[in-house]
Amino acid sequence: KVICNGCCYASKIREPSKSLCPFCRHSVPATDAEIDANVMKREEANDLVALRKAGVRRYVKGDYGSAFDYLSKAAGLGDAEAQSHLSVMYLKGRGVAKDEKEAVHYMEEAAIGGHTTSRYNLGVYEWNNGSRERAMKHFIIAAKLGDDDSVGKLKQGYKEGSVSKENFAAALRAHQAAVDAMKSPQRQKAAEKAKVEPLHEKRW
Repeated sequence: KVICNGCCYASKIREPSKSLCPFCRHSVPATDAEIDANVMKREEANDLVALRKAGVRRYVKGDYGSAFDYLSKAAGLGDAEAQSHLSVMYLKGRGVAKDEKEAVHYMEEAAIGGHTTSRYNLGVYEWNNGSRERAMKHFIIAAKLGDDDSVGKLKQGYKEGSVSKENFAAALRAHQAAVDAMKSPQRQKAAEKAKVEPLHEKRW
């Protein structure tokens, strides 16, 4: 199960003296050894989040080969974030030889899975290659998912005549609705304390 950071934060505020999982309400591991044991069980069970996080941890440490292996496994099982991470590794040649074709492939897979950053990056890729119409389609989808940078690209496209007034207006309305739907005091507090995973890179 995946629980949003806002729910985790709210649980800590509600019961500050307890350390409970906000989903199952069981006590969370108290020691590093218990944490490591739980993580290992999840990895052995091919848990997508555990595999992805294992890959990210190794990436941060500079163990790109091992990171690539873990992320590839998670991506192969359908994890959109892992697919997005792999696209970055192929672009930079970390843990694998540089390969723009493979980078775009994993961007596409992640975007299909609903990964907003990858959808935006596909738009930038098409934009840089002169495919304005295709780029606008990607930016419209990303904007409707709440991506602010895509709104900026759509504004630019509207000024240039690459996107119609109707499509631009519809994208703006959908973007605002998506942003409003994701707002909560708990999520805001959690976001202020959160660290962005190093592989979440937006830009081609």
